[in-house]
Amino acid sequence: MASFSLAALTVLELAPPEMIELAARCGYGKVGLRLLPATPGGVAYRLMDDAALLRETLHRLQSTGVTVADLEVVAFRPETDVASFTSFFEAGARLGAKHILVAAYDPDLARFSDRYREFCEAAAGYGLTSDLEFMPWTSVPDLKTAMRIVAGADHPAAGILVDALHFDRSQSALADLRAIPAEQLHYWQLCDGPAERPATTEQLIHAAREERMFPGEGGIDLVGLTRAMPDGLTISIEVPTVQLAKSASAEARARRALEAGRALVERVRAAS
Repeated sequence: MASFSLAALTVLELAPPEMIELAARCGYGKVGLRLLPATPGGVAYRLMDDAALLRETLHRLQSTGVTVADLEVVAFRPETDVASFTSFFEAGARLGAKHILVAAYDPDLARFSDRYREFCEAAAGYGLTSDLEFMPWTSVPDLKTAMRIVAGADHPAAGILVDALHFDRSQSALADLRAIPAEQLHYWQLCDGPAERPATTEQLIHAAREERMFPGEGGIDLVGLTRAMPDGLTISIEVPTVQLAKSASAEARARRALEAGRALVERVRAAS
């Protein structure tokens, strides 16, 4: 039985306590929480800096039985200092989180690789994995690059985060995915999108952050991807739909996303 997590980006308008309650009502067992913004000035709920919000979040986790799958977003830039994440790690440990989403915005991949390994070491001390998400517009644009960096880190906390949209848009290969050591895959993200890939980086970013499709409603080869992913991994449902959010509630969107994701995975597993 697959374990599904509600990704922060699906209902980013909700603060963690409300998101956790919604996840429980919809049938998700887990959530992903955005404690740091994806871009400077972006939406984030800094629980490590807000004791009251952290307490309320912990209370909602306890009362609902929902757990925290992952924390977002550690975006490495040239000036990023691993030592600055202590309070972030401490909050993650209190929340019982398992994974951290890491993104690379440092054009010096040798420097990023060194800091990534340092980050893995630090995060592991709090029981957290460090999962590198490849995205076409970042310094780690595809699966092969992510595989090389994670292999070079050679740390048990290092992992690769496969997002269905980025996997397709980066034209990464299922054969490469199947070659990843199982211990380097901790969870993955499920969504859909049009078969036709965006023509510009701006369009890629817009679609990824604001306008995805529910699993099974687009043209991405989710069947092949789901077959290639190991059983037993948490599946994070990440479907931001900014236009739909103008007419549909967060709960309606979260329910639709989970129903679509669950139906797809169950169909693929049954046929395997």
